[in-house]
Amino acid sequence: MRQRLAQEAARIMVESGSHDFLLAKRKAAAHLGAQDTRQLPSNQEIEQALIEYQRLFRSTTQPQALRELRQAALRAMEFFNGYEPRLVGPVLSGTADIHTPITLHLSSDTPEDIGFALMEQHIPYEPLDKHLRLSLEAHESFPGYRFIADGAPIEVIIFPISRRVPIPLSPIDGKPMQRANLAAVQALVNDR
Repeated sequence: MRQRLAQEAARIMVESGSHDFLLAKRKAAAHLGAQDTRQLPSNQEIEQALIEYQRLFRSTTQPQALRELRQAALRAMEFFNGYEPRLVGPVLSGTADIHTPITLHLSSDTPEDIGFALMEQHIPYEPLDKHLRLSLEAHESFPGYRFIADGAPIEVIIFPISRRVPIPLSPIDGKPMQRANLAAVQALVNDR
């Protein structure tokens, strides 16, 4: 049942364009009539099922979408080069599809500077607050912006330079998020 729930949650995530693991688990449990929610699959199990689902049912469209998102991420990172951009999330890990926003971590003590840079280029944006887990006990909200560039949805989350903030924990495995700098993303783009 746990494997079936992971597969159903992965299907729901791909078809809905959502990347909310908890919501996908709940919908999968309701759809399959699973009463015991203590046996829900882990986010890692769902991510593995997601990879398998994409391999089986999206083998031609997902790799192309991922390639385009990584190229757009590279251009965005070049634009934000002065803010030490780091790519995180599904675009980096390879599970992104056409619904997945590109997520960048930027460094600045004045988040407004990033908003001004977007305004100077006439890029419409909306502010956001991203609530991230920094340790088992600590959560913190960070400012950011959401916008569209090159047809791709992009979210930038801004971390202060003046105080040391640990790398946020991944919602998949609870370990520090994998983050890639400009050179690493360039290598990913050139790899294919």
